[in-house]
Amino acid sequence: MIKINLPVSEADIRKLKMGDEVSLNGVMLTGRDSAHTWLLNDKPEEVRELLKGSVIYHCGPVVKKVGDEWHFVAAGPTTSIREEPYQGPVIKEYGIRGVMGKGGMGEKTLKALGENGAVYFHAVGGAATLQAQAVKKVHGVLKLEEFGVPEALWIIEVEDFQAVVTMDSHGNSLHKEIKAASDKVANELIGI
Repeated sequence: MIKINLPVSEADIRKLKMGDEVSLNGVMLTGRDSAHTWLLNDKPEEVRELLKGSVIYHCGPVVKKVGDEWHFVAAGPTTSIREEPYQGPVIKEYGIRGVMGKGGMGEKTLKALGENGAVYFHAVGGAATLQAQAVKKVHGVLKLEEFGVPEALWIIEVEDFQAVVTMDSHGNSLHKEIKAASDKVANELIGI
C-alpha cells in the first residue's frame, strides 16, 4: 500500500503505475456533473488552491448535519465516464493530480492524465458506509443550495482512503485491458 499525502507533487504521481494500491490522506473535493460544468465554464478562483495537487472524487455522498458540522454517512463512488467530456480540461485547468470514481474513463481522460501528470483512482463500489469512515472531517461545501447534496462540491479531509490506480500517467488503463480481453472471449464464444 502506497501512502499518498494530499496535496501531492506531479513527480510523485508519475511514480505510480497501473495496479498500485494506495492510501489517500489529506484534503480533496467531491464533484459530479454540475460541479464539472461549473469548474469548466465559470473557472471559479475559490477552488484553485483546493484542487491544485489534489483529487476530485466522483461521489454523491449521503450526509447529515449535527449541530454546525456535516458528517458523511455514505461516500461511495459514482460512475466516472459521465465526466469524460469535461475531465481532461478540468485536470489541466486546476492542476489536479488524481481523479477518483468507479468504472474508469475514456481515451480523452487517459491522454490528459499523461499530459498533466495525473492518475485515475478506482474506488470500490458497494462500500459506501465503509468509505465514509475514512472521511474524518468536512471542511466545507460549495454550491450546496444551487446543486443539492449529491452534486455539491464537498471539501473533505480523508485518512487512509483506499483505492487502486487503474489508469496511470504512462498511458496504461486497466479498464481498457479488461475490455479488450472480454471482447476477445466474447468474440470466441459467438464464433467471430
